[in-house]
Amino acid sequence: MVSGVTRPGGDNAQRRLEEALAGVCDPEIPALTIAEIGILRGCEIDADGHAVVIISPTYSGCPAMETIRADIGAAVHAAGLPGVRIRTVLAPAWSSRRLSEAGRAKLRACGIAPPADEAAQRPDGRAAPLLEIPRVPPRCPRCPVCGNAATGQLSPFGPSPCIDLWRCEACGEPFEHFKEH
Repeated sequence: MVSGVTRPGGDNAQRRLEEALAGVCDPEIPALTIAEIGILRGCEIDADGHAVVIISPTYSGCPAMETIRADIGAAVHAAGLPGVRIRTVLAPAWSSRRLSEAGRAKLRACGIAPPADEAAQRPDGRAAPLLEIPRVPPRCPRCPVCGNAATGQLSPFGPSPCIDLWRCEACGEPFEHFKEH
């Protein structure tokens, strides 16, 4: 998180802001917070004591962003802060590399295969810039139920634009997969 400048009461307000935002969940995958999914870019308290929250959508047309903004506003209000200004930034674009390890583990626990960790790697092992990440064909995710790598895509479309549908060839279970971006 981006820390604000120290002001009278600022440390306490910053702590309350960070605690409040830690409870804001993604409306499409409520097991994950907006911090774990990488939507929350930073927060601070401005000179007037208002919260400034910086977010990035998982993609520019994400329908969940209005709900996320409302949930942030409600959390800031519940924390007793006088107001909130929410800044949406589109650059640098959100990437599935922003998912935290805790977020990846929570996806697996919910039966959703997280994006492949190696999606952002070049063959030589160095991190690839976003534009070099291969997009087609999709990488086969491991089954979140049995861990098998032999899976096949059922549909590039799922319950949200960030999810596609797969099936494990070993255990036969269909499962959702959080797409690489």
